[in-house]
Amino acid sequence: MAVRHRLVHATPHQVWDVLADATRYADWVVGTSESRPARGQWPALDSALEYTVALGPWTVSGTTVVRRVEAPRELELEVDSGPVGTARVAIEVRPWGEESLVIVDEHPLRGMGGALHNAAVDALIQLRHRNMLKRLAAVVEDHARTGTRAPA
Repeated sequence: MAVRHRLVHATPHQVWDVLADATRYADWVVGTSESRPARGQWPALDSALEYTVALGPWTVSGTTVVRRVEAPRELELEVDSGPVGTARVAIEVRPWGEESLVIVDEHPLRGMGGALHNAAVDALIQLRHRNMLKRLAAVVEDHARTGTRAPA
């Protein structure tokens, strides 16, 4: 099971402000170098964004679709990474006093990722989530502190 959490020193609404900005996706999602709205008003149900992963001189694009949303508490995404397959990524934002507890739960669904899913893959996802939640916290906390958009 690839579930990870982090305490973020900001309110749930401040966390949601970052999650709800499709152009900020690349600031906190590990490996993503760019993101842009693709369909609908992010993060409305069935809205989508496109993202780019840069690997040296090569780039790979993918799509993320909102499958479930309950602002400002829950956002469930289906991330389509092309040949790697798709994954369900659920993000929950819970009030924790004056702060927020952010919980990420990811499971491969289709394609190679779904077919090869095992405990070792979950361990790699855990490492990725640790970094992703650290980046999300930094972006949210900086935005909450300064009210400006600083790079992650």
